[in-house]
Amino acid sequence: MSSASANAPSTANARLAAAGLTATTILLLTAGLSMLQPLSTDLYLSTLPGIATYFNASVASVQSTLWMFIAAFGIWQLIAGPLSDRFGRYPLVVAGAFTYCAASLLAAIAPSLEVLVVGRVLQAVGACTCLVGARGFVRDLYSPTEGARMIANAATIMSLAPLIGPLIGATLYVRFGWRSSFAVLATFSLLLAVLATLKLRETNTRRNPNALTLAPMLRTYASVARSRAFRAYTLSAAATYASLFAFLSGSSFVFISVLGQTPTMFALSFATMVVGYLVGTVICRRLLAMHGIQRTVCAGASLQAAAGVTMAALALSGIHVPIAIGAPMFFIGLSHGLIQPPVQSGAIAPFPHAAGAAAALLGFVMMLVATFVGIWIGASYNATVYPLTLTICACGLASAAIAFTLVRRDGDIDPIS
Repeated sequence: MSSASANAPSTANARLAAAGLTATTILLLTAGLSMLQPLSTDLYLSTLPGIATYFNASVASVQSTLWMFIAAFGIWQLIAGPLSDRFGRYPLVVAGAFTYCAASLLAAIAPSLEVLVVGRVLQAVGACTCLVGARGFVRDLYSPTEGARMIANAATIMSLAPLIGPLIGATLYVRFGWRSSFAVLATFSLLLAVLATLKLRETNTRRNPNALTLAPMLRTYASVARSRAFRAYTLSAAATYASLFAFLSGSSFVFISVLGQTPTMFALSFATMVVGYLVGTVICRRLLAMHGIQRTVCAGASLQAAAGVTMAALALSGIHVPIAIGAPMFFIGLSHGLIQPPVQSGAIAPFPHAAGAAAALLGFVMMLVATFVGIWIGASYNATVYPLTLTICACGLASAAIAFTLVRRDGDIDPIS
């Protein structure tokens, strides 16, 4: 172990103390703020077929409430990142949480699908602002490896959202209708906004007064994009998230409409993937300690590719039952838990003076790729399992190819204070 790695915990503790924060506060806030995105997608997944019936809309139209959220989330990061570098993490997080709360209320009372889409876009702005702020204060306080471990710890807690979210959403839908999911999201985000207001402190001691000036902003993004390490980890993050988002986009229609599951049974099938993700985040912390970021990413990508190929092979063999998708998704979820914490930390680590911009560009690329995958899943839906399973397989193979070429070649990162 290098001296820099050995000193990382003590350095992080000193920074926490200087900011008037504790590791527990950062962990809980990182997990809570990060929950907004998965809750925004997973809590209402079981209701998508019901929303289609309620508004008499097509599958592709209703799925726009999902991919429009992701598209807005990705685009807004390009603005939220510089805002974070200019004004700090604290005001961004607080404003984002309150914005999300108001957007959730709008979605809950939406009289039309168009208004629901507007509410979803505003939800994306709020959730994105919170996540960028959270990634920023983790980078402010921790070295790359410690930051990856903190994100993995937070991801373990955050996994409760997609684990119980679909079950809660299905129960709410059956008892109170689809609007109730957005009422719950409004309540949760309000509590989170109050917590952040009272407990969070500013951690950005290197605020950039020119962060929002167009020319310097573009130069900053160009500088980030030129980094080989950034490109390697960002493309890895995009590939593994694309696999997950394909499942998010198409699973409710495939499991409920094609395979005949009830909303509650679908929620349980969805939970299989989330349990895998939870296991993956736990294993990730140990692999990072033993093997470092690059080998951890390669291990996760290998598993993802194997699971994707298995899922496609079962589908092409005519085995069209929920477990033929759910079982491979357990391992794809596990691989996602192995890959995401290190690639998020690795992509941002080289940029201590532009962590917000780096986090924003990382997220933008991830969400841009996911948006196209979501549009494809909606457009290719043909009441069979093939578009979903084959797309997930392709994403897994892409993840492995990126890990064993770009990440292995360009992913060396020196701890930066």
